[in-house]
Amino acid sequence: MQYLHNYSKLESQQKGIPVLSFFTGAGFLDIAFIQAGFNPLWTNECNPYFVRGYAHGMTLLTGVETRISNITPIEHVGPNQIMLEAFGKGVRPELFGIIGGPPCPDFSVGGKNKGREGEKGKLSQVFINRIIEIQPTFFLMENVPGFMRTAKHKEFFLELISQLSKDYLIDYSIINALEAGVPQDRERLFVAGFHRKWIKSKTRKKNVPIIDNWFPWKDNLPFPNAKSMYSWPSVSPFRAEPPRPDGIPAELMVGSYINDTHVTENLPNGRDVLIPKSSKLFDIAEGDVSRKSFKRLHRWRYSPTAAYGNNEVHLHPFEPRRLTVREALRIQTVPDIYALPRSMPLTMKFKTISNGVPVKLGFVIAQSIKKVIVGGLLI
Repeated sequence: MQYLHNYSKLESQQKGIPVLSFFTGAGFLDIAFIQAGFNPLWTNECNPYFVRGYAHGMTLLTGVETRISNITPIEHVGPNQIMLEAFGKGVRPELFGIIGGPPCPDFSVGGKNKGREGEKGKLSQVFINRIIEIQPTFFLMENVPGFMRTAKHKEFFLELISQLSKDYLIDYSIINALEAGVPQDRERLFVAGFHRKWIKSKTRKKNVPIIDNWFPWKDNLPFPNAKSMYSWPSVSPFRAEPPRPDGIPAELMVGSYINDTHVTENLPNGRDVLIPKSSKLFDIAEGDVSRKSFKRLHRWRYSPTAAYGNNEVHLHPFEPRRLTVREALRIQTVPDIYALPRSMPLTMKFKTISNGVPVKLGFVIAQSIKKVIVGGLLI
């Protein structure tokens, strides 16, 4: 089934528009860009677990040995070194981009909330500095909505946008992964920018006008307003076999991905599961996600944000257990051929999955960038 995102091995990454991938994690955003015709030829990640996860999963996915290019913290890797490692001495492609999601806990509503002063929050400035120093044709930054919605952080966010605006025409938007065909209520902030010199060369205009909402964020979303458009079921008693509602697209419901447990348990990571000893596994109703922990998914509804940590992983709709690693990967729309290594601790596997951009969401955004590159800007 197409909505399961169960692709065979991707083509070699030696083709496509080159991008430099910052804060690569285990590669979910890279997968999306590869599928859209880009080539993440340089990657940077310093978390050793994410580095191992990327190498294992991306090698399986691409069919060629794949490793993180640079594992030094990005604040210690200068622009000249990045360009040399990515393209070679004296080489600068006419068209290339930078993509990445700086760590978000310091801007998250449920995180540390330290903003620009936090150790993770400072990396957003580093990311912007590298864009300004390297001057790619385009860039994409991903972060949590709290970066723009929270008054405390919005000032810093707009300051970063101002720093970029001299060289780039910028647009930003908050997109819900559900609208992209991901069975998950997960909002993310995206910032896209294209270099003004590139725009001038394409449009043959002396000046690039300041316009709002120019980027085609919504053009490729298959299910706009999905959260409010359908009649979603609420709560059912545990193991009560609630009927499947009519009219809701299959790919927006978690059951389409995880109901067939005899299939998922035989896939890679299909038996990797945390086993808590608690009566709550039997007591909580299907679809009850009201509590902070022990949220039980509804098979015919989307999942809350896959934010797993401290051994807290959502409960399976009709089995007395938490989700397996494979089920969590499916909810993030990661292809089944991708897998995390057996040697990685379970808690780190779930953290790795939580930190990633859902592949279908990343794919939609990558398609929109491709649309601008191929079709030009209507300004």
